[in-house]
Amino acid sequence: MTPVSAHPKHFLSDKVEHFTESVIREMTRQAMHYDAVNLAQGFPDFSAPAEIKQAAQDAIAADVNQYAITWGAKNLRNAIARQMQEWQGIEVDPEKEVVVCCGSTEAMIATLLAVCNKGDEVVVFEPFYENYGPDSILSGAKPRFVSLRPPQAPDTEWTFDEQELREAFQHHTKAIILNTPNNPTGKDFTRKELELIRDLCVEFNVLAITDEIYEHILYEDAQHISIARLDGMRERTITINGLSKSYSVTGWRVGWAVAPPAITNAIRKVHDFLTVGAPAPLQEAGAAALSLPASYYRDLAEKYRTRRDHLIPALEKAGFRCYRPRGAYYVMTDISAFHFPDDVEFAGYLVKEVGVACVPGSSFYKHPKDGSQQVRFAFCKKPETLDEAGRRLAKLSHHPRKS
Repeated sequence: MTPVSAHPKHFLSDKVEHFTESVIREMTRQAMHYDAVNLAQGFPDFSAPAEIKQAAQDAIAADVNQYAITWGAKNLRNAIARQMQEWQGIEVDPEKEVVVCCGSTEAMIATLLAVCNKGDEVVVFEPFYENYGPDSILSGAKPRFVSLRPPQAPDTEWTFDEQELREAFQHHTKAIILNTPNNPTGKDFTRKELELIRDLCVEFNVLAITDEIYEHILYEDAQHISIARLDGMRERTITINGLSKSYSVTGWRVGWAVAPPAITNAIRKVHDFLTVGAPAPLQEAGAAALSLPASYYRDLAEKYRTRRDHLIPALEKAGFRCYRPRGAYYVMTDISAFHFPDDVEFAGYLVKEVGVACVPGSSFYKHPKDGSQQVRFAFCKKPETLDEAGRRLAKLSHHPRKS
């Protein structure tokens, strides 16, 4: 029988045509190739707390090496419920309302696969963390984007238009993805903004899927508010979180989703067939991490504030306009002063010729042109790493294209 010649696309899902591989992780590969300072990907280059590393070692030594309960070790689920009660006043049943996943990344895609049907829409603020668009598409839903507008004056926040957000809900909206504190902008959504989102969710019968991975990394006395604690939202909110950012263990891949029992049950079923379970000894270490005292979190936020205030002056001196973050550990910048045609060319120049890796702003937008004069830097690095980045960035102040 004569074989049928098939174009490679014949064997592929249409879904993968609508997104690319991670730009953030590509920039890390370029940083390694060009021996650049990696301020692109958001992982710390310093040690995790000794207590939780010891807890992981103890768990391995105690032969906690086999499958945990699919939806999470009991010790960790209990710790998650306890911390949500202590920090947000939200009562959680660890037996029926918690799913432990392989990082908050898996928690997000498991959630969307569990709640979305083909034809549903998911509202996403942009600029957005790059996973949200592909996650929506993979779940069969269509992302509908609402713009966050950059600050127009010092010490002001990224804002959104209330009417634009309302119009986004007037379609086939199943959920809104809310990331606060926000990656990449560092925006901390205010109570007033959260109440507006709450009112729309209730009016249009929409779920809120909240990514709260940076909840403990806040500045200028900002206070994290989980939307699940607002009246009318407990029964329609999926809260996603994890160990990665608060405990400097991005490679451990332990995250979770907290939701009402019926939604939790659906997420558990999807999670079971995606990954079976998160690493068992690291779940035990996670329970220890969530038991650290309040002073740990105050110290964490203060150290990141110091790093933020270390990097921003170096960026401004080099010619960047910085949008000062109120939370998370990234700073979005405007690169107009360098007169490059777009952010991708600028990021390529920066990593190859200057020796500093950033993330092109266009990767955080549906339409690349909207971020074509922005790049993002991560400051979750040692002071000496930020110093070296500053020395290299100083070359830009003499760049011929800079006005």
